Amino acid sequence: MRNVIFAINITLDGCCDHTKQSVDEETLEYFTQLTQQAGLQVFGRKTYQLMVPYWPEVAKSPSAAKADSEFAQAFDSIKKVVFSRSLEGVDDKNTRIVHSNLHDEILKLKQEQDKDILVGGVSIPSQLMELGLVDEYRFVVSPIVAGEGRRLLEGVSLAEQLKLKFVESRSFRSGRVALRYVKQ
Repeated sequence: MRNVIFAINITLDGCCDHTKQSVDEETLEYFTQLTQQAGLQVFGRKTYQLMVPYWPEVAKSPSAAKADSEFAQAFDSIKKVVFSRSLEGVDDKNTRIVHSNLHDEILKLKQEQDKDILVGGVSIPSQLMELGLVDEYRFVVSPIVAGEGRRLLEGVSLAEQLKLKFVESRSFRSGRVALRYVKQ
């Protein structure tokens, strides 16, 4: 069975708003490796539209920085599923829109024989957490106190406390720390 891995950048005060922090080369390399190791990425419409068309355009740019280009290539080549009630179509041949039940679709995807499922953004991962469908958590914590912006896990209502097992950490030159946890 495939695992669902939730990966996100956050600040020390839990802000996950992409406008409140930047991503350096080392962090981008970390997310490139995660993307290359996954068989599928899952997004909601808002996160998907933040990523596309930006990263596919970077993938085509001969002048892109190496880390940007490598992430863009990994992002552009991976299969993607976008959960949306309003999005009707996409130009990316690797992207499929799903309008059906999140729970049932993720359970079906987990049963497929393939590499793990990488989930990004806030809304869809929060719903998956509430449904108990996230198996692994990857938080890249930036040494920033944003003071404002959308907070990670804001509005998440769990039936019971979620206990995680620490697996590993990795420190970056920038002061960022990548934390990896699995569901117990």
